[in-house]
Amino acid sequence: MKDLIEEIEKIEKRYKELNGIFIKQNFQGEDFKNFTKEYGTLEKNIPRILEYRKTLKEIEETRNLIVEDSEDDQIKDLARQEIENLEFTKKSLEEELKQNIFSTSPWMDKNIFIEIRAGAGGEEASLFVSDLFRMYSRYIERHKWKLEIMNSHPTGLGGFKEIIFKVEGKGAYRNFRYESGVHRVQRIPVTEAGGRIHTSTVSVAVLLEAEDVEVEIKPEELRIDTFRSSGPGGQHMQKTDSAVRISHLPSGIVVACQEERSQTKNKVRAMAVLRARLLVMREEEQQKKISQDRKSQIGTGKRSEKIRTYNYPQNRVTDHRINLSLYNLSDILDGNIDGLIEELSGKSTVQE
Repeated sequence: MKDLIEEIEKIEKRYKELNGIFIKQNFQGEDFKNFTKEYGTLEKNIPRILEYRKTLKEIEETRNLIVEDSEDDQIKDLARQEIENLEFTKKSLEEELKQNIFSTSPWMDKNIFIEIRAGAGGEEASLFVSDLFRMYSRYIERHKWKLEIMNSHPTGLGGFKEIIFKVEGKGAYRNFRYESGVHRVQRIPVTEAGGRIHTSTVSVAVLLEAEDVEVEIKPEELRIDTFRSSGPGGQHMQKTDSAVRISHLPSGIVVACQEERSQTKNKVRAMAVLRARLLVMREEEQQKKISQDRKSQIGTGKRSEKIRTYNYPQNRVTDHRINLSLYNLSDILDGNIDGLIEELSGKSTVQE
């Protein structure tokens, strides 16, 4: 709530400033284009902000009415019913404003880390981690973003128990923010002689890259261990302890990195992932304080949520948050997920 009120106050202040600037200055060319773009972005939120302010005032006035007429049961009952209706309106307006305001926030264009982990389903789950990584890689390549693998644990059959990678590029978080959650796959494994459909799960977490100033990490809060990297062996087998494991003692978060042959580079990568995880932890704690009773909605990033099912026999992908089914599984797994992301972005506020 506090974050939303602060953003509303910033918008109101800037909107008033721009109105004053527009009256005093004669804009031309690129200056006028930039001005109208910023003004238009702010202006679209003003009607809802005014309605929200009005609703807050009506709630306060109605509560005062209960106190003033504390001996009149009929008035108190009517006031409570009115407050209930106003609270519902307030909550709806808050969700709409959060979507409109925070979707234009600067951190939408930040770099991100994506963590994909095998869940239930054994080797089949690990293979689907590889499939999702390929899907995201193709999508990233089409957008001309940069992908950098931070850490991975491959399996013998070509899958991954876990893979963590960084995505650099404008709009990375904006486009990937709805991928957090549990992805379920239903298909017949190549090892299944009876042709039975197997169900597996994979968890995806999307983490914002945190700047040093955003997350303070004290040296005494860390335990740093080094170990020998595991890999395919042969001439590339590590003969030194270049892999790094960093434990953040206050939170219990542990991050390991072994992709680089340099211990220093692995440490830098591990610290970057640690900062991202700590930023997520802080944001989740703040979100709980804002609304303890909020039901699940798009973008919460809870890993226990089953957000999507990939059904191979039916060539179907279903996103359970918006009840959308698409019958082009092969195209989606090839990285053509723009349509799915657009649908999620357009319906990102789920009514309670």
